[in-house]
Amino acid sequence: MKIALLSYSTKPRGGVVHTLALAEALAALGEDVTVWSLGRGGDQGFFRPVDPSVQLRVVPFPDGSSDEGVGPRILRSIAVLRRAFESASAEYDIVHAQDCISANAAMPSGPCIRTVHHIDHFTTPELAACHERAIVEPYAHLCVSRAVADELAHGWGIKAEVIPNGVAYDRFAATDPAARAARRAKHGRYILTVGGIEPRKGSLDLLEAYALLRAARPDVSLVIGGGETLFDYRDYRAAWEARARELSVHPIVLGPVPDDELPALVAGADAFAFPSTKEGFGLAAMEALAAGTPLVVRDLPVLREVFADAARFAATVDDFAAELHDALAVEDPTKRDAGRILAARHTWTAAAHRHLDFYRTLADGVGRGSPRYARPADPRSALPTLE
Repeated sequence: MKIALLSYSTKPRGGVVHTLALAEALAALGEDVTVWSLGRGGDQGFFRPVDPSVQLRVVPFPDGSSDEGVGPRILRSIAVLRRAFESASAEYDIVHAQDCISANAAMPSGPCIRTVHHIDHFTTPELAACHERAIVEPYAHLCVSRAVADELAHGWGIKAEVIPNGVAYDRFAATDPAARAARRAKHGRYILTVGGIEPRKGSLDLLEAYALLRAARPDVSLVIGGGETLFDYRDYRAAWEARARELSVHPIVLGPVPDDELPALVAGADAFAFPSTKEGFGLAAMEALAAGTPLVVRDLPVLREVFADAARFAATVDDFAAELHDALAVEDPTKRDAGRILAARHTWTAAAHRHLDFYRTLADGVGRGSPRYARPADPRSALPTLE
């Protein structure tokens, strides 16, 4: 089977991590897999080495003008990836997009499968239209959790197959002790969060919780890794920095972390905070469990579904401060062991087998070129013009 997996970025975001790991697992099962993506900022490859069994097509995406807004950037992203992909699209048996940009780029060339990692609610018109079309027009849907699949069913009447993420368990569970010790020597005791400073990651709430925690635990630092994003969060970042000054706290902001340094950073933490306001699975949090790091997450239905009794849950800022305090104060081998067992169950090999089973169910139905697939008369009618 010849499979194209499409993503919008080469940067270390959850959906991109998912795309590469799935591609490698599919290729290890003998499938012919190509990953297509945009190379932003001069990128010619992905944030980490990719197994050579996976073919890569990184489409150059030059920077726009200094005043280019989010909407025009979205439309330009779709147009650039579409132009590159459309001439090759017919050679694939399966075209599988992982986000709204890549789905919009792929669909004019033929049927597209879409993994909906989580549901967003955008106000930028171009992005809202991109998001809506990438939900309603693909001919088959996957989700990484039942909670998100239920959102699709309730909001759009769409039935999605649920295939959870895998996790690179051994990579995080077998962290080099010397590298872990080096992180502890550098940061002391620390709480870690990964994903940058942005609204969906609940960064302001975590800042407030950390300020409360500092009253009892002044020896503990807050370390923030990651932060690559397509969107402009400068105003949110400025508000976050102003609030940090008001609270007299000084988090350590690392920015993007080299991939080979991430396991030691996660394993070295005394607790991992995951205050996201919206998630589809929580891959970074599952990596923390693989590393044996205590986990505190926001009390969301999807995270209850995924993490069950392996995590601590917090609904408010006060709750986060209290749960982080308890995670730091009391070692809980039961939760640690439950977390490791849970993470070990989520393998990319199992996810790849389930994807292949799903792809095969489509082969005799509405696969690419099938007469049973019927597109709307004007598939771009809901999307602002790309020309």
